[in-house]
Amino acid sequence: MPTLSYIGHSCCLVESEAGAVIFDPFITGNPLASLKAEDLPELAAIFLTHGHNDHLGDAIDLAKKNDCPVVATYELAAYCQSKGTQAVTMNIGGTYKDEWGQIKLVQAWHSSSYQEESGNVIYTGMPTGILYTIEGKTVYHLGDTGLFSDLGLIGTRNSKIEVALVPIGDHFTMGIDDAVEAVRLISPRLAIPVHYNTFPPIEQDPADFKKKCKAIGSEAKVLDPGGSFEY
Repeated sequence: MPTLSYIGHSCCLVESEAGAVIFDPFITGNPLASLKAEDLPELAAIFLTHGHNDHLGDAIDLAKKNDCPVVATYELAAYCQSKGTQAVTMNIGGTYKDEWGQIKLVQAWHSSSYQEESGNVIYTGMPTGILYTIEGKTVYHLGDTGLFSDLGLIGTRNSKIEVALVPIGDHFTMGIDDAVEAVRLISPRLAIPVHYNTFPPIEQDPADFKKKCKAIGSEAKVLDPGGSFEY
């Protein structure tokens, strides 16, 4: 069975017999990160939902260290490739399969850019959610998004979603009430809150999210940074 670990913020690691993959590896500079970037296991692929600094994070350095691809929208993956990484350039609606599993990009309502150390801002394409399937089980990382009705269509079209990683921090993404409605629309087996409490503007109580999910008949699990479980 695959194992999912919550590193902190929106960064999650999935380990399976096919290898380890990581979502949005913002570790260095993340005050809640449960480990250092150099302590990660060997990675087979790196998935990015969008280009903001608190999501791209250590992706370029990790991709070089592990000789593995960054998988993202065309503009974002191409930017990483221009910095010396391998890349799988995709776009919304597309699916890609490799030895480490299957990834599909779906829409998210947000923005996407990367600010370099020089202050230069790079456009990095559209933001996305990511559906990752391994061993017949799908994790849906919603990325940074507001609430939108087509989450229901994504849930219907991918009816075997085991785990949904749902942002609850508000200010930049959905807050708790909208996140609970997103869970209702998607109907995953299990929802896990992400993207909260890293910085003051996104401070939230994940126990409130869990309670409100239970009220609509949905199961939620709160993972502290460093927490993991098999699914």
